[in-house]
Amino acid sequence: METTRKHIVVLVPLPLQGHLTPMLQLGSILHSKGFSIVVAHSEFRPPNPKNHPEFIFQPLSDNLSGFQATIGNLLDLIAAINSNSGALLEEYMVQLIEDQKLQGNQVACIIHDGLLFFVDSVATHLKIPGIVLRPSLAAFMQSYHYILQLHAQNLIPFPESRLLEPIPELYPLRFKDLPDKITFEIRKQLLDYFISSVNINSSVAIIWNTTDSLEHSALLQLQQHYKVPFFPIGPLHKIAAATSTSFLEEDQSCISWLDKQAPNSVLYISLGSIAIVDEKELTETAWGLANSGIPFLWVIRPDYVNGSPLEIVKALVGERGLIVKWAPQREVLAHKAVGGFWSHCGWNSVMESICEGVPMICRPYFGDQPVNTRYLTSVWKVGLEMESVLDRGSIERTIKRLMVDVEGKEIRQRMLAMKEKLEGGLQKGGSSYESLNDLTQFITSFSANVNKIG
Repeated sequence: METTRKHIVVLVPLPLQGHLTPMLQLGSILHSKGFSIVVAHSEFRPPNPKNHPEFIFQPLSDNLSGFQATIGNLLDLIAAINSNSGALLEEYMVQLIEDQKLQGNQVACIIHDGLLFFVDSVATHLKIPGIVLRPSLAAFMQSYHYILQLHAQNLIPFPESRLLEPIPELYPLRFKDLPDKITFEIRKQLLDYFISSVNINSSVAIIWNTTDSLEHSALLQLQQHYKVPFFPIGPLHKIAAATSTSFLEEDQSCISWLDKQAPNSVLYISLGSIAIVDEKELTETAWGLANSGIPFLWVIRPDYVNGSPLEIVKALVGERGLIVKWAPQREVLAHKAVGGFWSHCGWNSVMESICEGVPMICRPYFGDQPVNTRYLTSVWKVGLEMESVLDRGSIERTIKRLMVDVEGKEIRQRMLAMKEKLEGGLQKGGSSYESLNDLTQFITSFSANVNKIG
């Protein structure tokens, strides 16, 4: 029988796949630790309540009907949610607190995505402890701080001739790996976004989907800056119940296709839920795949191609590959037939690949992806960066290096060693295991007076 739950945790996710997924995984983990979970979410791309019947879902109207999220308008999306949702969240939280008091329960805390800045003011006004979830590599947050430092020192625009130089304070990153182009003036909207992103305001702690074993130095430096408890409990997907968090319908037929392929023979290609490519890149990718001779599973979303050369692609790749609109990625990466992952290198995808011991080909687009790519290729040495996505010869060579050559076998061995390291952190006594216990105790320790409104 389920025990009576006294502590309620409210989660406020950002409705982008790379942010929603770790938040729902965190909710699943905290539910397994005895907390009741409420998800207050945007009506734009809402999570599917059927996949999480143990949660309570509360939609927040944000006037984003018909909005289409693209790389070019993500800041507009984030700004709109931050502008439109505060009053609704506060109204809901006041009612929730009063309802739960009648039942002898309390709202313990509110955990929100680090880009939803409005939540902090609601939590502060209602005297509820707020905790930030950072779904990224800690080094990515360091890179935001560094861009602001360059701006404060009037070093932006930065000389293009120096982009390949290493950043002494952020080894192994080079100036070109920073998450925004620094060779131009930073426009005000983006600068304000950076400032808000690094400011945790009154939050009492930060939860990270990373591990101390991967990022001890970066986490230590950031903790000295923020001076609040850190809880690096990643990889979240290995602790959480295996439930779909995808906005898009997953094509399960690709699993039966993989069952017919030889072990470690298939290259899985998926560039995330937002990126689009032009006709030239898609065609060169198809030629590179065709010339490599490697079997592949390729995710091409309906909105992925800027143009309509899909029939050309299918003709080029023939019967050796399978193209699907969306795939059950965790199942795919866990399949014995998959020997490589060509990825945009969003942090969720990176963690999923490491946890299955699958080496990577890196094709970063924006945000944390260049930072993640640099760590994968130059520190951990478990991936290869695609030199040119517009040259079929370069694409073919990179695929063969990973999937056929001795170099690829060595990369795979290093990735398997990383997998073992992360698995060790999840065992009793491991850093993520202990950090999760600490987080559970931290949330439970919030005193009963947190819900005194006024």
